[in-house]
Amino acid sequence: MEKLSNPQKTIAIIQKYEFAFQKKFGQNFLIDEHVLRKIIAASEITEDDMVLEIGPGIGTMTQYLAEAAGRVTAVEIDKKLIPILRETLAAYDNVEILNEDILKVDIARLTEEKNGGKPIKVVANLPYYITTPIIMGLLENRVPVKSITVMVQKEVALRMQAQPGKKDYGALSLAVQYYCEPYIAANVPPNCFIPRPKVGSAVIRLTAHEKPPVAVADEKMMFRVIRASFNQRRKTLVNGLYNSPELDFSKEEIQNALEKLGVSAGVRGEMLTLEQFARLTDFLMEGKK
Repeated sequence: MEKLSNPQKTIAIIQKYEFAFQKKFGQNFLIDEHVLRKIIAASEITEDDMVLEIGPGIGTMTQYLAEAAGRVTAVEIDKKLIPILRETLAAYDNVEILNEDILKVDIARLTEEKNGGKPIKVVANLPYYITTPIIMGLLENRVPVKSITVMVQKEVALRMQAQPGKKDYGALSLAVQYYCEPYIAANVPPNCFIPRPKVGSAVIRLTAHEKPPVAVADEKMMFRVIRASFNQRRKTLVNGLYNSPELDFSKEEIQNALEKLGVSAGVRGEMLTLEQFARLTDFLMEGKK
């Protein structure tokens, strides 16, 4: 079958099945072979890999994944796309299609069943409205993944790899970098999709760390401290932590912890590195003893 990266083929399939794009699912189908090959190259898939594809759409990227990987499990929420996928992927015997909501799938169990618990690679053209819940769900639940290579809104990709002091730096930057090494592989303009999104996109690869780059006594507390530090960006770190409903530290405890850390009491959260947030959390917890 001719590849769906040919826009005419994509249009023909959409017309054949009288498919209507669902705004609630954030559907934008890729129609650029150059971008698809960049995604496959960035994900470094081999025939030894099992790939989980989230939101295959009509199967455009799935065709390329099936040719590169040992096995592909594609999870698609829209039941109207299932008959289309059965046609477009009929030539590939290493693809399984699941009509499920990825946010409700137990991916760790799926990995155990399909890949003997060995790490998988995740590849996706993600619906922009659920990008962060999907990625954070994979990372926080400790799903065994080697890498996550995804198409996301460009500004989200920039936030994931942002460094301290930059305007894009925030809680998402720190969370992603605690679990992974982010790398933006390509910028993708709106004309590479049907229908065209209103914003630019980017392909980002998140390579899982074997172990986190920093040690912290209480990981959950560290992320509560991080969230509180960015919830009110204009405020100093002292006020952000003190005003947070998630935390229970006095101003004196916070100021003492910052003094031990060797930073000014007037510092804002956006200036602290991941290492400093880990140390700050440890100092705050020690001050409670």
